[in-house]
Amino acid sequence: MFSIRFFAGLLPLGRRAALKDALAGVTLASMNIPQVLGYTRIAGTPVVTGLYTVLLPLVGFALFGSSRHLVVAADSATAAIFSDALSRMAPIASPKYMALVGMLTLLTAGLLLLARVFKLGFLADFLARTALVGFLTGVGVQVGIAMLGGMLGVDVRSHSTLGQVWEVAKQAPDVHQLTLEISVGVIAAILIGKRLVPKFPVPLVVVLGMIAASWWFDLAGMGVAVIGDVPGGLPALRWPDVSFRETVDLLPVAASCFVMIIAQSAATSRVYAIRHRERVDENADILGIAVANAGAALTGAFVVNGSPTQTAMADDAGAQSQFAQLVFAAIVALVLIALTGPLRYLPRCVLSGVVFTIAVGMIDVKGLREIAGESRGEFLLALATAAAVPGVGVEQGILLAIGLSLIRHVRHSYRPHTMVLFPDPEGGWLTKPANPGEQTRPGLILYRFGADLFYANADRFADETRALIESAPDPVRWFVVDAGAITDIDYSAARTLRDLFSELGARKVNVAFGRVEPGLRSDLERHGVAEILGAGRIQASLHAALAIAGQSRAPGSG
Repeated sequence: MFSIRFFAGLLPLGRRAALKDALAGVTLASMNIPQVLGYTRIAGTPVVTGLYTVLLPLVGFALFGSSRHLVVAADSATAAIFSDALSRMAPIASPKYMALVGMLTLLTAGLLLLARVFKLGFLADFLARTALVGFLTGVGVQVGIAMLGGMLGVDVRSHSTLGQVWEVAKQAPDVHQLTLEISVGVIAAILIGKRLVPKFPVPLVVVLGMIAASWWFDLAGMGVAVIGDVPGGLPALRWPDVSFRETVDLLPVAASCFVMIIAQSAATSRVYAIRHRERVDENADILGIAVANAGAALTGAFVVNGSPTQTAMADDAGAQSQFAQLVFAAIVALVLIALTGPLRYLPRCVLSGVVFTIAVGMIDVKGLREIAGESRGEFLLALATAAAVPGVGVEQGILLAIGLSLIRHVRHSYRPHTMVLFPDPEGGWLTKPANPGEQTRPGLILYRFGADLFYANADRFADETRALIESAPDPVRWFVVDAGAITDIDYSAARTLRDLFSELGARKVNVAFGRVEPGLRSDLERHGVAEILGAGRIQASLHAALAIAGQSRAPGSG
């Protein structure tokens, strides 16, 4: 079915490289453990499940993946996608909710496995980078607002972003002062620390410090909510107890997670492969992420993804292979076996504050500004996606992102750049927009169409051709198409071209095609367009097409 290369993201590995990666793994663990604990606040799962996401999943990806740098673990985007949907099916963190989370993660693994079997890594290309920036920005806004209740010490029950804002506003007089002060202190310490000492594990120091302070000052006795007992030991393997009907209901949510994983993981692995001049097999990475999610599902964790933030942390720490992630997993196993006891004193507002800083980091103001400076249309696409996530939901937001990306692509293909070419005194060609009245030379129009011809844009080609011929200053005898940008013609477009060229032939206007690739020539012949044009009217070069039109002295070789 397909070949599997084990440890492609790990081997080769020398002694010096292993030592460097081991140190990077220790650094990564110190910086990321607080984050994965915080992600459980987004996922709506018990705190210990955050540690589970960086145990078996890390090992699974190291075994089957190809990227030496991608870190596959808990991720705020996918956590927000499924928690938004599953919280409507069962109470958060309840046994039923956890069973749904497990089955959702297993379904996501199954979709990823199918994607690997059918080599669907190319699907990542259907989520435009602009839409991804907008989506992650929207998730940042949504997650940040969702953390307000925990940071203020008030009970927020709404699942919608606007509902959460309204509940927080209503309960403003009931804000717990000490909880608020702790939250502000945590956020300030992490944000300032990231700016001043970006490689120092500030979140870990904050979490450890607040555990100690909570125990010493008995913050629980002062009304500050703490997370309570955290089960120790390695997770047990178990199959999610979910009915067939519930499994079917989970499929759309799993599909949304699948799309986000494909797009985000591929984009992240590509960035670091280019940076380190390495080759990456996207389909092998899909298999690795599928195995990672299967491991997460069977150990009581939740959906894992190729995390841009954690991958960046690993790269900053000096990680050069997946060995760093294996060391990270080993440290997490040690924490689970011996060090979960003190976590019971950790205030919930601390985790909310940690997640809030993550959410702030997801709001990509710089990226939005760059998009706005280069393309107003793509900026509006990103902005619409960002607004949709907190406005109508994460799952709907990602569907909108995909839909807008495809609509923008289709719109570009529907209204491609079209030009009339004019001879350049230096021997080349100048171009002007294909407006009525433009003519290359008396009796000749050289026309360039900037996209493949298909059912949606064929009429545009035909209408523009007629308008150029009818408005030309001199009678047109030859209409030459520069087909350098056309690689394919579908059935509907071919019928339109046949009708157009028959009409032009009756009006004594000759048509020829230049710069025709073999695949396009085959399409023109198969659909009968070549027969309508006549012998010799389809040429591989522009020079040859112009020679057919009696313009052999035209500049350029095509």
